[in-house]
Amino acid sequence: MVLAHGRSWVAAAVVLAATVGQLLVATFASDLPQFEGKAFGARLVFYPLLMLFVPAVWFAVHRRSRPAPWGGFTLVMLPFGVDVSGNTLDLYDTVVWWDDLLHFLNWCLLTLGLGLVLRVADVRPRWAGAVATVGGGALLALLWELGEWWTFIRHGTELGTAYEDTLGDMTLGTTGSAVALAGLVLRRRVSRRSSSGTRP
Repeated sequence: MVLAHGRSWVAAAVVLAATVGQLLVATFASDLPQFEGKAFGARLVFYPLLMLFVPAVWFAVHRRSRPAPWGGFTLVMLPFGVDVSGNTLDLYDTVVWWDDLLHFLNWCLLTLGLGLVLRVADVRPRWAGAVATVGGGALLALLWELGEWWTFIRHGTELGTAYEDTLGDMTLGTTGSAVALAGLVLRRRVSRRSSSGTRP
């Protein structure tokens, strides 16, 4: 199961390979309309680095002192793969609500993955874990929007609508992080019930 803290690295490796493969196609076939003007050269560099950042830090800190949270790593990597796949299939330009859906869904996946890796559900007091989860998601949404602006919006054709779009994207991302928090809390409760031997 993806959400479990299992030892299997296969799902994470598949997501990484599929993402890098699509990035290579997008970078070297940049004349295709779905890839044009979207800074795929920069994404080819930064997406794999960002996907590997969390696992690299985790292994540097823990050095195999406990089982690696591969489910969490996979969830952290998934938003990058979903984003690239949306461009490959030209969904951003052909489905009007696709971008909004992805800002919500990807931040839900990203925050849920980080929450599993960092064991946010175990943080006490509980309100501190909730603030860290939603606030961290909002901060990451802000950093993402800054990255989008720097790489292609400031010199592209979307500058006129960037302000409104950025506000909407940050709101959707923060909402996705709040939903991820609810998922982490629910997972924690189910896990505690299972470990105590009681049935829901």
